[in-house]
Amino acid sequence: MGDQVEMGDAVSAAPVDELMHGAAAAGGGSNDAFAAVEGNGNGNGHVSEAMEGQVQEQAAEEQPPVVDLEALTPEEERLWNVVKEDAADFNSWTSLIQEAEKLEVLSKVEKTYDAFLAEFPLCYGYWKKYADHELKLGSSEKVVDVYERAVKAVTYSVDMWMNYCTYAMEKFEDPEAIRGLFERGISFVGTDYLSHLLWDKYLEFEHMRSEWSRVAQIYTRILQVPLQQLDRYHASFRHFAYSHPLTELMTDEESEASKAAAAPKDSPPGDQEITTVPETDGVTEPAKPAEVTLEPSGTEDLEKYVAVREEFYKTSKEWDAKIRDFEIAIRRPYFHVRPLDDAQLGNWHKYLDFIEKEGGIEKTIKLYERCLIACANYSEYWVRYVHRMDEEGKIESALDALHRASSTFVKRRPEIHLFAARYQEQLADIKGARASYEVLSNSLAPGLLEAIVKHANFEKRQGNGDTACSLFESALELGKIKEDSRARAVLYIQYARFLDQVLKSPEKARKVYSTALDSLPSSKTLLEASHHPGISEVEYVNSLVDKAIAPSKIEGSSVLSAADREELSIIRLEFVDSFGSVEDVKKSEARHVEYFPPPKSTVESKKRPSLDNSVPDRAKVHKPYVGATATAPVTGPPAYSGQTQWNTFAPQAGYAQQSQGWQQPPIQQPTPPVQSQQWNQGYAAHQGGYAGYGGYTSYGPPQQQAPVPQQPPYGGYGQGYPQEVNGWSSGGW
Repeated sequence: MGDQVEMGDAVSAAPVDELMHGAAAAGGGSNDAFAAVEGNGNGNGHVSEAMEGQVQEQAAEEQPPVVDLEALTPEEERLWNVVKEDAADFNSWTSLIQEAEKLEVLSKVEKTYDAFLAEFPLCYGYWKKYADHELKLGSSEKVVDVYERAVKAVTYSVDMWMNYCTYAMEKFEDPEAIRGLFERGISFVGTDYLSHLLWDKYLEFEHMRSEWSRVAQIYTRILQVPLQQLDRYHASFRHFAYSHPLTELMTDEESEASKAAAAPKDSPPGDQEITTVPETDGVTEPAKPAEVTLEPSGTEDLEKYVAVREEFYKTSKEWDAKIRDFEIAIRRPYFHVRPLDDAQLGNWHKYLDFIEKEGGIEKTIKLYERCLIACANYSEYWVRYVHRMDEEGKIESALDALHRASSTFVKRRPEIHLFAARYQEQLADIKGARASYEVLSNSLAPGLLEAIVKHANFEKRQGNGDTACSLFESALELGKIKEDSRARAVLYIQYARFLDQVLKSPEKARKVYSTALDSLPSSKTLLEASHHPGISEVEYVNSLVDKAIAPSKIEGSSVLSAADREELSIIRLEFVDSFGSVEDVKKSEARHVEYFPPPKSTVESKKRPSLDNSVPDRAKVHKPYVGATATAPVTGPPAYSGQTQWNTFAPQAGYAQQSQGWQQPPIQQPTPPVQSQQWNQGYAAHQGGYAGYGGYTSYGPPQQQAPVPQQPPYGGYGQGYPQEVNGWSSGGW
């Protein structure tokens, strides 16, 4: 039927071409006739023109309009432009599909569905619609091709397999081919809690063929699976079993085995062997059902046959009691672009915890695959799956999951590419790791601080120090960095500390700080960060602070607030008190009083109590003209060990040990925006293998590029600086 439709389309299109060709031929004949008339000398020019006009008019009336079926309508063109601009715009995609379906042009339908399903491959309903259009407008071969692509894209969808098998039951002629398709589907989704849809179709197929032994086998397998409708199947099986003789329920192999076992008459009934089905997660193969090796006759034998299945049912009910609450909490087992609520996200994590502990590897893999249909837009579950497969030694499965995540499902999420780069590096896939970093820097998130720093550290580990430096320098030239002074300050700090503590080049670090301060002379963050071992000379610090706290406006830059300038001056007092001479302390205090004079009298001070509230807390601790505080011995800088110490604004240990001196004031933590998927952060706290990446889902709702608070995966960078960047370092702009 599908082939006939396709041929009909070809035939219906042919007359248009034939008429166009015939009209051209007729026109040629008319011209020849006109030439003959004129050549005979009997023609009249006016008559000839009139005849020619009539012929042309007649040809115009006979020739049908040329319709380009491939041409886009204005609405199609508009929608294609929208989805090309934003491929994650689900609503525009569905509008485009509706527009293509109206015209019933197969090539347009195919092009639209192919593009849409490449972006959203888990939408099983659209795969079904695609197959239906191929059935209506295309051929049966194309229908099968669409279904095969569908079960490859969404392998663990019960609905997808059920739709495919339903089509096969209607269109396939070979029962073995249909049965083989059912077995393929059962091997993937037969243990799904809601797989009764597929099991029902399989039973229906065998019932239609009156294959009673096969029906009995299917019931036997179902009773070993804790399905939602297990009780219904149990009751149905009992009715079926007591409605047929045992000889119809047993397969030929079972009957032969029963006869062979019944041959020796010496064995007492109690010694008769009962063989059960090996545990294979219930459905991985059409294993032989449990066999009662008795002569297949009589009510007693049937009761024993049923009793074995009753034990299967009992065992399945025990497991059902353990997982029922988890399954009930899954309110949306299918894929959708809308975010899941925290309760469902948390339930998936707890369910995975349980199955990993008690279910075995096969059940674990299948639950992960089910989870990654509903939670496909959440990086945390992909990361968790990769880690789990890696722990099980299934590296190929881990890489397959990572590829699906980074190339399709969460390909716009920076955190998955950062994770991919780190994981690939651990597997010694240096080329792959570098490619993951380049995706971030070249297209997905250019200017993302975490990506820049980690990429530089990666290149340093490969022995490419110059390349690492060039990454920082290139990032500083990005327009996004230049437009955000705080982001630029943070990047300068990262670069300088990388030079000083990783590459051991304090002079280069000092030059970077000098360049940074010339560019951002009023950056308090930059001024504070520039005080570290290797760049700690008192005169140098004095010159930096004097520039910053001078009350005159600095052209081209924003001026620090009075409170910030006074705080910097107090920090300078603490620093000089620790590292300077008496004369240095005297000069610094004099400068402080010059810029920030104390109240003129105690009485005036009492009349203006609010002034003290405007002074930073540090000013209440360290007042000028108070004797120098005792200081702890100054120690050297801490050794660099990985990525755990140098990324914060807080000075190094030598400064932090002082009782009142040179300590970074606590950074005010901004209140993060409420987002729909924060549950994972609590979960990450007790998942050591991937705790660092667990926090990445605070990047925002799926399919949106919301600001991303940077987290320190694998014990990564400290978190002193992200709050200073006002959202930029969080992955968003």
